[in-house]
Amino acid sequence: MGKILGRYILREVLVASVVVTFVLLVILLANQIAVVLERAALNQYPQGVVLQLIGLGALQNLSILIPVGLLLGVVLAFGRLYHDSEMAAALACGISPRGLYAAVALLALVAASVLAWLTLSLAPEATAQALSLRNAAVRAGQFAPIAPGKFRSFGGGNAVVYAETANADGTLGNVFVEHNRGPRVEVALAERARHSVTPDGMTHTITLYDGERFEGVPGSPQFRMVRFAEHVVPVQVPALSDVVRNLDAQPTRALVDSPDPDKRAELHWRVALPIMCLVLTLLAVPLARLKPRQGRYARVWLAIVIYFVYSNLISAAKVWFAKGSTPPELGLWWTHVAVALMALLLIKGPGTFANVRLRLRS
Repeated sequence: MGKILGRYILREVLVASVVVTFVLLVILLANQIAVVLERAALNQYPQGVVLQLIGLGALQNLSILIPVGLLLGVVLAFGRLYHDSEMAAALACGISPRGLYAAVALLALVAASVLAWLTLSLAPEATAQALSLRNAAVRAGQFAPIAPGKFRSFGGGNAVVYAETANADGTLGNVFVEHNRGPRVEVALAERARHSVTPDGMTHTITLYDGERFEGVPGSPQFRMVRFAEHVVPVQVPALSDVVRNLDAQPTRALVDSPDPDKRAELHWRVALPIMCLVLTLLAVPLARLKPRQGRYARVWLAIVIYFVYSNLISAAKVWFAKGSTPPELGLWWTHVAVALMALLLIKGPGTFANVRLRLRS
């Protein structure tokens, strides 16, 4: 009977955890898609790169979502079992409360193993690949010619160019150019222009012919208008980011035995996430215990509070460790002990205090 109950609990927890993780992933992806599309429009990414960046971002988000997905999955599944009196029937049949941990502990070990693979291997590779794709997309956008009938931004949005017609040799017709120089804005209109790019792709030059230029500070009544026969607008492209310098993209083997505090903090952070998954999943079983006539979602808010406190504490501990504010021997290990003690206090504290009061009164 214990094995049947264990499989039943495992199925309930697994289904609830997968649903919660999927919903949270969709929410994060909706926000990430907006960010990726904004960058793609600003830097002229090729169309095929956008979907790859979204997929790689989903892999990076999974390492954060798996712990909270398991925590809420256990709380929701056990909350339903307690609310529908199924857990009361199982306990009345002689099932030990310790036996409830078997199925959850198995799922926690599997999830922690998958999460360790994600944080230590797959997520850094996905981050490095995403940065490489982003840099390659920016380079492709820098060398891409101006398309007719479309606005094109350069220099991180400091310059915007529109041409009604565009030829393969770089000549443009009926051109509009807006160029920001600090607080001053220059707007130029020309009948024709020529677009050229330096060999390294870092400087674009728009040479305008037979047009007008308006310049001034927006909101100020003082503007200057100049007619010109030829006007050159150079646009400097910002330097691309370096993948090697990004800690999130560095492989785990490069962080091991490194004397750099930032790299050591990053290594402890990657190890802390699988342990966080184990701690939260095992704490969720006593946390999900409901009293008679309590709603099935009565403990969800407490689980969310514990997760946010846990994740913020680990983030703060990572910063303190990198700055040397905490002893190197402690690392981020103390955060797991602190959260476990806090959760036990929240779970056992009210009942313990009630028993102490009864004893004092008697």
